[in-house]
Amino acid sequence: MIDIEQLAFTYPDGTRALDGLNLRVEKGESVGIAGSNGAGKSTLVSHLNGWHLPQSGSARIGGVAVERKTVEQIRRMMGLVFQKPDDQLFMARVYDDVMFGPSNLGMNEAESHAEAERLLRMFSLWELRDKPPAHLSQGQKRFAALATVLVMKPELLVMDEPTSDLDPRNRRMLIGLVNSLPTTKLTVSHDLDFIWETCQRVCIMNKGKIIANGPTKEILSNRELLEANGLELPLRLLGE
Repeated sequence: MIDIEQLAFTYPDGTRALDGLNLRVEKGESVGIAGSNGAGKSTLVSHLNGWHLPQSGSARIGGVAVERKTVEQIRRMMGLVFQKPDDQLFMARVYDDVMFGPSNLGMNEAESHAEAERLLRMFSLWELRDKPPAHLSQGQKRFAALATVLVMKPELLVMDEPTSDLDPRNRRMLIGLVNSLPTTKLTVSHDLDFIWETCQRVCIMNKGKIIANGPTKEILSNRELLEANGLELPLRLLGE
């Protein structure tokens, strides 16, 4: 589903954000990406839906090369849940936000309305569907933003720091939801306990490269590896 080879990207100020990065994610996998601030995680995400285009190397989503002419096609295959829900919610009503994508992509209206209602009910947001998103709590905003993506039934779901601002109950709810989704998932997060619970495999990024890649529990139990890359053991392991 994701096939990236020797991807490199340098910002205009000279910052080398990606430096020969390689990543492969098979269809149906759930993979986590972890790394300290400045490791290149956000720049990687921005290449997955064509916000940035490869300066060298290649990136393919579902077999389609990320190029200017394919951006719309790629965005139909993948759904990105932003780190900040306020960047994703911009309509006058919550319901309008959820229906924005299906309406603009010409999806079946009746099916999209039914799916929007199902998701909003699942996230306990149906009674709030006519409210402005700004009136929601941060947790409610996060689930509303997730609904705007899931309603389009993406083949690839990319989540950027999905547990930010979630209380323990909503965090558990999100873990259960993510584990129930059959779609391919890529989670970029500092929350290593969330990655532990939801990802089969994890990649550690540092200085624009993936420097470790393997089974989640094996990688996230390696204190020396994590500390060498600005990370700490998951909270569940700190007492061991």
